[in-house]
Amino acid sequence: MEQLVILSKLEQEYLLHAIEAALPLQDARQFFLWTQGQLQALLPHQVMVCLQLGAQDELQHVECLHSTVLDAALLSRLSHREDGLALRLARHCRQGGRLPAMLDAGPGADPLKAGHGLAPFQGELRELGLENMLMHASERLPGGSTFFVLFGLPHRPRPRQAYFLELLLPYLHMSLQRINRQQAQARAGTLARPVSAREAEILHWVREGKSNEEIGLILGISGLTVKNHLQRVYRLLGVSNRAQAIARGMALHLFDQPLQPLARAA
Repeated sequence: MEQLVILSKLEQEYLLHAIEAALPLQDARQFFLWTQGQLQALLPHQVMVCLQLGAQDELQHVECLHSTVLDAALLSRLSHREDGLALRLARHCRQGGRLPAMLDAGPGADPLKAGHGLAPFQGELRELGLENMLMHASERLPGGSTFFVLFGLPHRPRPRQAYFLELLLPYLHMSLQRINRQQAQARAGTLARPVSAREAEILHWVREGKSNEEIGLILGISGLTVKNHLQRVYRLLGVSNRAQAIARGMALHLFDQPLQPLARAA
């Protein structure tokens, strides 16, 4: 028998606030801010990977959302388009796993208590330093389905957290579908010229939260040169600040391809 979850008055308020805030979400930037605000208030986590799946469960789009700078290798392990952990979890669950599902890989976790056949993932999750996860997915729908994995919850996930995610799933699904439609429309448009390799590299580090000076140190150029590159990127993308550039870059799928670092300037 499933455990009965009774929400406290404060939890009800948080949930209602999260739902109300999700209704007007229209673009990737708003969705990101919602996941780092209202969603975090109910379900604190380090990383959320969102997958858009087609009618045959083929991967159409992947989004990795996090508020702190994370190692590129870790992000690739979680969200790689061919063999990332999130995609393997989605395929596992599509083959009969029950959702929502959660997995504890923290100290003292018992592999025998890992339900839904998730025990094989415990070691990998522990290796990545995230300790636990919570996931849910929509049903297979005519317009495609969505799958969401929350990695690195601060405490062992419990049925209470799974229930929160189940209640919020329709809003996560609708928001991601809406954003992907907008991104598809944006891809139909064209920029005045392609983004250069150097501009793409700088935009990548901007997304990772680096300052102009930090990017300059990474690339072996001055902070002023980074600023000049960014000004050109702003004009190209039709934006006026870093947050808008990141959102526009996401809409144009500029971050979908692996970063190809250029040689450091002499």
